[in-house]
Amino acid sequence: MIREIEKKPLPGLLMLVILFIAAIVIGFGFAGAVRDLVPLRLAAWGIAGATWFVMLPGFIIVNPNEAKALQFFGNYVGTVKRPGLWWASPFFTKRTVSLRVRNFETAKLKVNDHGSNPIEIGAVVVWQVVDTAEALFEVDNFDNYVHVQSESALRGLANQYPYDAHDAAGAISLSGNTGDVAEKLKSEIQDRLARAGVKVLEARISHLAYAQEIASAMLRRQQAGAIIAARALIVEGAVGMVEQALDHLSKRQIVKLDEERKAAMVSNLLVVLCSDHAIQPVVNTGTLYQ
Repeated sequence: MIREIEKKPLPGLLMLVILFIAAIVIGFGFAGAVRDLVPLRLAAWGIAGATWFVMLPGFIIVNPNEAKALQFFGNYVGTVKRPGLWWASPFFTKRTVSLRVRNFETAKLKVNDHGSNPIEIGAVVVWQVVDTAEALFEVDNFDNYVHVQSESALRGLANQYPYDAHDAAGAISLSGNTGDVAEKLKSEIQDRLARAGVKVLEARISHLAYAQEIASAMLRRQQAGAIIAARALIVEGAVGMVEQALDHLSKRQIVKLDEERKAAMVSNLLVVLCSDHAIQPVVNTGTLYQ
């Protein structure tokens, strides 16, 4: 495995001054050799001039949040990360790698959740190159590698959790536990990108929905669950109100009811409290038992 080596090349400004002075010296020397017509001196100053031109491509400009990976005839030499003007051997091959934070959104994938229900899911992944050597030499195309492995991790995550936890209270679901799911997705993607020299900064689900063929059925199921939950809450409150009413009547001795009358009163109160529509009262002008 190739790991990043931080390279410290020569300062570019210093080499610029040296090459400027060398250019003046070579120019005067070559002019003198031409004037004196000495072949050996002409050849020497000609070689010096050629060497000066060969050294010019050695200058490197490194921008902020950018790195230059250096290779010498195919061998990795090191990486220059410090911004500025530098000079390295002109025989080094220089490859630019961006260290900026990047993000992308995966395609909307159609997968099955933990309950084998077809769903559509997409995610936003924020990532950054942290090891230039691994990014360049361990994988073929690290940018494409990040996209493909992120979608693979997203598919795997969707298979591990249900869309919602309507059948198991407290269970982790894709729709109900977005924070936990995001951390799990980030971990899954990071494990796949460890060899590419990439660090995942954030990964969150950006799109989540049932597939079109079951969306209407699941919507009715969710509506039924909401209605049942609401009814349960209404009944629980109504029972408490009936219990409170009977307790107050008994304590204040307003009226004495036998068990049959209590049952009738409970039935009437529950109908009034639990009904969806306004109840039309019936006034009893006779006795309690008529």
